[in-house]
Amino acid sequence: MISTVQVIGIGTGDPGLVTYEAAAALREVDVFLVADKGDAKADLVEARRALCEHFIGDSHPYRFIEVPDPKRGPDAERDSTAYGAGVRDWHAARVAAYAAIIDQLPEGSTVGFLVWGDPAFYDSTLRIVDALRETSGPFEVRVHPGISAPQLLAARHAIPLNRIGTSIHVTTGRRLVQEYSPDLGDVVVMLDGHLACRDLVDQHPDLTIYWGAYLGGPAEVLRSGRLAEVIDELVALRAELREQHGWVMDTYLLRP
Repeated sequence: MISTVQVIGIGTGDPGLVTYEAAAALREVDVFLVADKGDAKADLVEARRALCEHFIGDSHPYRFIEVPDPKRGPDAERDSTAYGAGVRDWHAARVAAYAAIIDQLPEGSTVGFLVWGDPAFYDSTLRIVDALRETSGPFEVRVHPGISAPQLLAARHAIPLNRIGTSIHVTTGRRLVQEYSPDLGDVVVMLDGHLACRDLVDQHPDLTIYWGAYLGGPAEVLRSGRLAEVIDELVALRAELREQHGWVMDTYLLRP
């Protein structure tokens, strides 16, 4: 039985954005379990591997195991009920895949999960770990925060995420249009594969958008401006970047 699971926020893959606490936690891990999402996202796996080599080196022996990630399904085509069921099925398949490995590890091992950004923001790792406690536990869980995409977005654009006396609303592209109101204040949008903010242009053309892709990485791209004036460029740019890299991770802020 393993002794500990370390859930480590690694920011966006840049060693300079990994906290001292996260770096120390990396050096305590015996086995890293990393989701293999196919060739298109192989560079995300390699970025995690490079971080381990950078911070651990030869100071501590460790293994790096790539686990084929179960297929998630066509999220964009599902309604809310089907989407929730699909995600739960995907989580269950992930739990089974990780448990099959964990149950074979040496007694007392420490397992590490490397979380892009921060484990608190739209990431399933902590839910997976909770489920693993039921199948492969008990074990201790330690969570180490990382620099998140919204933090980097604000830093790169040199802005705060909120204005004086206003709120910050964090949501997903799937929920943006049905939720949006200027009364929400500043809105941070994550997990938006289709730039749902396009559907706000007619009613809210004067929104300002601060957008960033591959934040903290060598391919980082930033854009900002009045939503109605830049949205067509962003749609075309996002498609171009996906074609070029095989994947896109982007985040944006909408400001009334």
